[in-house]
Amino acid sequence: MTAPTAPGRGRVVVIGAGLSGLACALHLLGAGRDVTILERDPHPGGRAGRLDLGGFRFDTGPTVLTMPELLEEALAAVGETVADRLDLVPLRPAYRAAFADGSTIDVHTDADAMAAEVARTAGEREADGYLRLRDWLTRLYRAEMGTFIDAQFDSLLDLARPDLLRLAALGGFGRLSTAVGRHVRDERLRRIFSFQALYAGVAPRRALAAYAVIAYMDTIAGVYFPRGGMRALGDALAGAAAKAGAVLRYGDAVTDLERRGDRVTAAVTASGERFPCDQVVVTADLPAAYRLLGVAPRRRVPLRFSPSAVVLHLGVDRNWERLHHHTISFGAAWDRTFDEIIRRGRVMSDPSLLVTRPTHTDPTLAPEGHQSLYVLAPAPNLAAGPIDWDTEGPRYRDRLVATLEERGLTGLDASVRAEHLVTPADWARQGLARGTPFSLAHTFSQTGPFRPRNTVPGLANVALAGCGTTPGVGLPTVLISGKLAAARVVARTGGR
Repeated sequence: MTAPTAPGRGRVVVIGAGLSGLACALHLLGAGRDVTILERDPHPGGRAGRLDLGGFRFDTGPTVLTMPELLEEALAAVGETVADRLDLVPLRPAYRAAFADGSTIDVHTDADAMAAEVARTAGEREADGYLRLRDWLTRLYRAEMGTFIDAQFDSLLDLARPDLLRLAALGGFGRLSTAVGRHVRDERLRRIFSFQALYAGVAPRRALAAYAVIAYMDTIAGVYFPRGGMRALGDALAGAAAKAGAVLRYGDAVTDLERRGDRVTAAVTASGERFPCDQVVVTADLPAAYRLLGVAPRRRVPLRFSPSAVVLHLGVDRNWERLHHHTISFGAAWDRTFDEIIRRGRVMSDPSLLVTRPTHTDPTLAPEGHQSLYVLAPAPNLAAGPIDWDTEGPRYRDRLVATLEERGLTGLDASVRAEHLVTPADWARQGLARGTPFSLAHTFSQTGPFRPRNTVPGLANVALAGCGTTPGVGLPTVLISGKLAAARVVARTGGR
């Protein structure tokens, strides 16, 4: 239940009703704080956005939901449960992986089902390797979660924790592709358990093995989908926050923060309204947060941003049985793909794509007899290459559609009844630095204690949340970031 507000604990303004801001607000409400949430968009969700077009309801942000217990934790802070607010459907399989040789592997989170699938497609020896890999991923997750992901870092001394030593002993600070390769030899399986590195903005051969924890979340903990679409997540958290007493203001961006000494005293919105505060949590994209706060923290190593993505939303009037809810369509190229995106600043010459068909699970997201598709193509961010996306975007759209038709989605182009294209230039127009929705890459120098912290030097009552700060990019981690920011506020102001 929500605790009563104690005298002197003050008012907290949370800037941004994205998932990190909403999670932060719920934890603060549970600790008895008065919370006001200010959001520039007309609805909650932040990067988990929405687009309604021609009867199709598209999710414009993340499409993969894992670790729903983090939603449960945030809602429990105000005495609610996920079941109170959401109808979560476990996806079985979590993914379907389709390869250039025509083979497919369904990725099951159940150990026996996945071992049988691996044996069917790659042989008994690889099935045994998969079980060893699963055991390693589980031990890695247990070593990381409490002391490396769901943890505050204030100095390098925080690395000297027993579980972090155990993480090192598990090979967590080696390379991801090497670690996965110790367990499975089949190239297709290696891709299935390492492609998640791109979520962290790093090629698998260069990513820390610690980021195999994302594969644990996807392939062991499970993938879910909320009926009504991913937009339901923001609605659920915002509804719980409002019921618990939060004030939510939509469609009015924060344009200025008033300061007195080392404290922010009020947030001022575009409409001119002023919201006094004793503590403030900023969840904007990190460079935008720093600009709003008027600070520029110094770093020995300049910030490095993740690759971006081209997203094509398609409303179509036919179905293809080869598509599951999530289908990863791998090209023949692999290492070259990452080189093109990250180092050479080019689009993929042989693209690997994530195709999400939410209407497989919830047909109400499209008109009767129709399907909605979300096609995500990793792409260079705006700093990586001089691509004129306003010119090249429509051409690349045609290439993506042609590629999918070649891979079995016959008649895709002719079936389109509604569509919307998003390129890195569009992400930049939304205010996202370097035109990427994935914020800072998880390089070694931007991991754990080296990632920008959720406190701001010189400001005593400010905390940060979101994918640019601790612990990083992804739905589970932004929910954790909100909890960690709330913990900062509670620690400063006393009480639980």
